[in-house]
Amino acid sequence: MPKHIIYQLFPRTFTNYNPSRVYNGSIEENGCGKFNLITDTALGKIRELGATHVWYTGVLEHATQTNYSRYGISADHPSVVKGRAGSPYAVKDYYDVDPDLAENVPERMHEFEALIERTHAAGLKVVIDFVGNHVARQYRSDAKPEGVEDLGANDHSEWAFSPLNNYYYLPTQELHIGTYTEYPARATGNDCFNAYPATTDWYETVKLNYGVFYQGGGEKQFDPMPRTWMQMCQILLFWADKGIDCFRCDMAEMVPVEFWHWAIAEVKKQHPQIEFLAEVYNPSRYREFLFDAGFDYLYDKVGMYDYLRNVTSRSYPAEGISQQWQSVDDIRDHMLYFLENHDEQRIASGFFCGRGICAEPAMTVAATLGTNPVMIYAGQEFGEKGMDSEGFSGMDGRTTIFDYWGVKTLQAWANNGKFDGAGLDDEQRELYDFYKRLLTLTTQHKAISEGKMYDLEFAQNERYNRREQYCFMRKADHEAILVVVNFADRAIDAHVTIPAQAREYLDLPIAPIHATDLLSGSEWDGTTEGIDLSIGAWKALVLRFEI
Repeated sequence: MPKHIIYQLFPRTFTNYNPSRVYNGSIEENGCGKFNLITDTALGKIRELGATHVWYTGVLEHATQTNYSRYGISADHPSVVKGRAGSPYAVKDYYDVDPDLAENVPERMHEFEALIERTHAAGLKVVIDFVGNHVARQYRSDAKPEGVEDLGANDHSEWAFSPLNNYYYLPTQELHIGTYTEYPARATGNDCFNAYPATTDWYETVKLNYGVFYQGGGEKQFDPMPRTWMQMCQILLFWADKGIDCFRCDMAEMVPVEFWHWAIAEVKKQHPQIEFLAEVYNPSRYREFLFDAGFDYLYDKVGMYDYLRNVTSRSYPAEGISQQWQSVDDIRDHMLYFLENHDEQRIASGFFCGRGICAEPAMTVAATLGTNPVMIYAGQEFGEKGMDSEGFSGMDGRTTIFDYWGVKTLQAWANNGKFDGAGLDDEQRELYDFYKRLLTLTTQHKAISEGKMYDLEFAQNERYNRREQYCFMRKADHEAILVVVNFADRAIDAHVTIPAQAREYLDLPIAPIHATDLLSGSEWDGTTEGIDLSIGAWKALVLRFEI
C-alpha cells in the first residue's frame, strides 16, 4: 500500500485571512475560514508539499455560541459550549456540517461536497473525524435524512442503563453547569457518571451508550444489538457515500471493540477502499484495535511521538528511538507518526523547543523510518508557534480549536488566497523547503515508501554519539538510503558503521559508494562498510546511493 502523507488542517483557521485577533472575539470580529476558500490553488500547494491525504478537522456541525437560529439551527446554551466558536468534538448534528465554514449557510452541505470534489481532483484523499464516543449536551439533528431516528428520541430516561437507550442517565439527579440545567442528568463524555462534572471534564458532552453497563461493572449487553450501533453505522455510511476516503475515529478506545468490528466491516462491504484511523493511547490495546476491531491505522502518540519530543527537548537519548519502533515492530506499518496535531503543543512554541527548525531530525525520523503513514499539522511547515491567548484557549502552545482566530504563519503563506508565501520570513521559507523536500522524497523513493529498514544505531562506535545521533538504512531493489540525524545544537563529524548483519539483511555487497543527500544535494563517498560524515546542528542527511 502506498505510503500515506496526511496534511491536517482546521478549516476555521486555515483560510481565515482576517488580521483581527480580539481576545474571545466573535466571528464578526475575528473572522472564520470557509470551505470555498480552500481553493484549487491551496489544494495544489498541499499536494506539492508531498501530501496524499487532507484531514479536514472539525467539519461536522458542533455546539457554538454563534446563533444560527434564523437558518433553522437551534441555539446552544453558552454554559455548555467551550469558547465562542465551540469544540469541534461536541457534535450537535452528525448529518450536517459546521455553518461557520459556509459562505452561504443554507448551501453549507453543497459547499463541503464541492470541497470533496476539489480535493479528489487535486489528487488528494479526504479524511474527516468520526466522533463516536460522545455528542454535544444539546444534540439535535435538524438535517437527518427522512426516516432516521434522532439520538435520545426514544430513550427511557427513568432507566440508568438500557441497551435500548442512546445515553446513560442519572435518574432523580439534576445536572447544573453554569446556568444550564438538565434533568435527569446524563453521563459526561469522559466517563463521568455523576451529576457534577468538573471544569476539567468534558462537561459540554454526553457519553453515548453502546450497550456497556459501566455502572454495573462493565457488563456488555450486545444481544440483541444495541440501538446506538445501528444509528452510528448509518452515520458512517452517510459520509462514506459522499466520497470520504478515511475516518479518523476520535477516542476510539472509549467505544467497544465489538462495535468497531461490526461497523467497520459493514462500511467496507459497500466501500471496500475506505480506511479507518483510530485515536488510541493504550499500547496494550493496539493489536486489539487492529486485529479485532479492524482499524487500518492507529496513533503512535505515547510511543514514538512522546519519545521524539523528549529527544528533541534533550531529555532522552536518541538511541532509545530503537526501542519505540521495536515495541510495535509487528504492527509498525499501521502506526501513524506525527510531531504535531490539534491536541499537541506546537514544536516552535515555548513549551516544546522554541524553533520549528529544531524538529528537522525528529521529523526526518518520523517520515523515513518506515512505510507507515506520517502526518503534519497546517502551520507546522512554517514553524507556527501557537503562543497566542485566544480566549477559551489560553497561551498553551497550541492553536485554538475553541475560538475564532487567525494563524499568523498561515496568513503569511496564504497571502489572501494567492498561496505564494509572500509574507513568510527567511527561516519560515527554509523550513517550508525542508518539509517539501522531505515529504516529497518519502513517496518518490521506493526504498522509503516500500523498502526494508535496518536500524544501525547498535553498531556505532566511539566516533559517533548515540545520545545525540541516530541512523538507519532503507533499501528496495537497487536503491539504498542511509538516514543520519543530529539532535545536537552543534555541527558534528561522525563515522557511521554499516555492520555485516545489515549488509546481509539488505543484500549489500562490500563496495565503494557515492551518495547524494536528498535534502541538500551534498555528495559523500564511502563504502558499504562505513562512511565519514559532517552534519549541521539539528540537521539530517538522507543519503541515496545505487547498488
